[in-house]
Amino acid sequence: MNKILSTLLLIATMLLGISHRTQANEPKEKQIKTVVLISQINCQNCKNKIMKNIPFEKGVKDIEVSLENKTVTIKYQANKNTAESLCDAVTKLGYKSIIKEVK
Repeated sequence: MNKILSTLLLIATMLLGISHRTQANEPKEKQIKTVVLISQINCQNCKNKIMKNIPFEKGVKDIEVSLENKTVTIKYQANKNTAESLCDAVTKLGYKSIIKEVK
């Protein structure tokens, strides 16, 4: 009886160890990056078009458009998109853009 119990305890300990190692390999938090684009925007319609379309790009979490500074700031999941791809997406909407910085 003691031998069976100790064997079961050993198996349970091994299974917990495997489960713990599997969870440790998963990313704890999705890496969020921010890209700031300088864009050729000059009116409220430009801002609205970007605000309406860019959130549908993969991984986009938040977007801010500043007409005064002519910037588009996008927070995104780095494992789902890139700064270059998001810059291209804004350019495809008709607003030539360049990357100012990536944080």
